[in-house]
Amino acid sequence: MELVSLERIREARELLEGITRVTPMEHARDLRRLHGGPVYLKCENLQRTGSFKIRGAYTRIHGLSEEERARGVVAASAGNHAQGVALASSLLGTKATVFMPLRAPLPKLAATRGYGADVHLHGAVLEETLAEAISFGDRTGAVFIHPFDHPDVIAGQGTAGLEILDQVPGARTVLVSTGGGGLVGGVASAVKAVKPDVRIVGVQAEEAAAFPPSLAAGAPVRLRQLSTMADGIAVGEPGPVSYAHVSSLVDDIVTVSEESLSRAVLLCLERRKLVVEPAGAAAVAALLQHPGAFEPPVVAILSGGNVDPVLLVQIVQHGMTAAGRYLKLHLRVPDRPGSLVAVLSCVSELGANVLDVEHSRISGSLALGEVDVSLALETRGPEHCEDVVAALEHAGYTVV
Repeated sequence: MELVSLERIREARELLEGITRVTPMEHARDLRRLHGGPVYLKCENLQRTGSFKIRGAYTRIHGLSEEERARGVVAASAGNHAQGVALASSLLGTKATVFMPLRAPLPKLAATRGYGADVHLHGAVLEETLAEAISFGDRTGAVFIHPFDHPDVIAGQGTAGLEILDQVPGARTVLVSTGGGGLVGGVASAVKAVKPDVRIVGVQAEEAAAFPPSLAAGAPVRLRQLSTMADGIAVGEPGPVSYAHVSSLVDDIVTVSEESLSRAVLLCLERRKLVVEPAGAAAVAALLQHPGAFEPPVVAILSGGNVDPVLLVQIVQHGMTAAGRYLKLHLRVPDRPGSLVAVLSCVSELGANVLDVEHSRISGSLALGEVDVSLALETRGPEHCEDVVAALEHAGYTVV
């Protein structure tokens, strides 16, 4: 299979001038110590529609004939590709119909409709949504816009790689969030054509990593089950076009845990003041989970920032727990006036911040004259957690 050429990516870059943003490159000084050199973040979460997807969607739809555009386009997506197709279609005067899973995040659903697309909810998983979108295209003549498996889409995504070379010309490693492989395939096509010695690494969620078994088998392999908070890269099977690019050009695929993903979202929010969805933070998760594994200067692409605020709260709490900064414990204390105040005073003296308190006398495991106190605490890290538990035990409380 012929791979996307550098010339094709440069043409896409000219096409996208004035349509997409040249997204900023942030120097992440706090990550330098983990890898012994500069680390930069390519902020595609600040791209139009909140992700890199507009690059490929616009390039693909622009390449359609007038007759094809007149028939309209159809797409299936959990959110980011949907928004990219919706905006690109609006800019190009083409009707867009988008199918999204039944449980698609409400902000992504509202944004897709806001860009002018006709949205239909179908399917519990993306594969069902995808099948319905293809069926709709067969029935109506609308052109199906694949989220990753088309040369024009890969060429459009590859324009991010050209920007990386301009912004960090000395980069030695580029980390890319990877689902179906369109972004990492496009970035690898661009970067390798100019600087073949730069290492390109795709990053997948451990519970939704289709590329490792596919590369081992020498062909795309379908996963039986996907289970990750990173819905944007939860793709069950690579396509033949994206697989060809990844297998030929990408140097390595690494996986990251759910804990690392949540820690990465928290770090971007807290230290870099950037809102990034779990899928978009996968490259940062790799930096956290695999310290010293990547030669600097390192560029990590923040591929998207479209996250449901309710989910974001849960992810932040999960990230704080994974980082040892969120401690939940149960104490058995004497059932007498002033006991709860004494516990809270002890915690306060230790410098822990009380987030939640629950006081209960109803438990079959409690001895007569005892109450159960549940505490949710914000701490400074794992060592501080150990200090808090030790001090409470030293004060005579039973810590469960």
